[in-house]
Amino acid sequence: MLAQIQVSPRPSGTDHDRYAYVDAAIAVIQGSGLTYEVGAMGTTVEGTPDQVWSLLREVHEATVRAGAAGVSSHIKVAQTGADDGPRIADLVGKFR
Repeated sequence: MLAQIQVSPRPSGTDHDRYAYVDAAIAVIQGSGLTYEVGAMGTTVEGTPDQVWSLLREVHEATVRAGAAGVSSHIKVAQTGADDGPRIADLVGKFR
């Protein structure tokens, strides 16, 4: 399963760290052990449905725990019936 999440915290960060709350969300993804790719407008993660759905919630909530007054998360999900894809490498590998 693939999912892309873009967190939009309010405010986006602090006076001293413009993207503090986004960075907190990405840190949760980095610590997940799942394959991921940070992009300019969202982060894509790859894993089983149970792993990915759980992680999406953790990422969303991490921004509030980090100090944001609120957050909206924009999520896209892709899954096959056999749960064998797609994978990040399948979709972007030829462009690298």
